[in-house]
Amino acid sequence: MPKLVPLNNVAPEKVERLLDDAFGADRFARTAYLLRKRSKPIAPLSFALLEEGEPVGSIQCWPVRVGDFPIVLVGPVAVTPELQGRGIGHQLMHRMLEAAAKIGEPVMVMIGDPEYYGRFGFSAELTGGWSLPGPWEPRRLLARNAMGVATPQAGMLEEADRAL
Repeated sequence: MPKLVPLNNVAPEKVERLLDDAFGADRFARTAYLLRKRSKPIAPLSFALLEEGEPVGSIQCWPVRVGDFPIVLVGPVAVTPELQGRGIGHQLMHRMLEAAAKIGEPVMVMIGDPEYYGRFGFSAELTGGWSLPGPWEPRRLLARNAMGVATPQAGMLEEADRAL
C-alpha cells in the first residue's frame, strides 16, 4: 500500500536516485536548481510517496524571494518514470497544498506546464515582471496566490536565506 511520508523520513540518496530517474543526471543544469542550490527543502511542505519502502514520488518546496518578499518554490515534483500517469504527482501536489493551508497559504512559484499545474491554482498571471537567474519560458513560470496578497510586480526570483 503506498504511503505518504515527510521527505525527511527518506534517505537522501534514495530521493536523489528518484530525481535522477525522473529528470536525468543533467538536472542540475536547469534554472530551477540555481534557485535552490544552497538551500534546504521546507520540511513541512516536502513529501515522498513510498511503495514497499522505496520512494516512487516526491515533492520538494524551497525558500525563494523576489526582493524581500518570501515565496515558496515548488518542485521538483518527481515520479518514477514507469509509474507516471497514475496520479502520484496529483496526490503529492494535494498533500503539499493541504500542508500549505496549515501554515497560512504562502505565495508559491514553480517552473512547470500550465496545462497540468493550472488545476492546482498555478498560472503565469503574477509572474510577467519576474525574471530568473537562467533561461526559462515565461509561460512556464507559474505562481499561486491563494490569499490574494500583494506581490512584487517585477524583480529577480532568487534563493532565500531561510524558510518562511
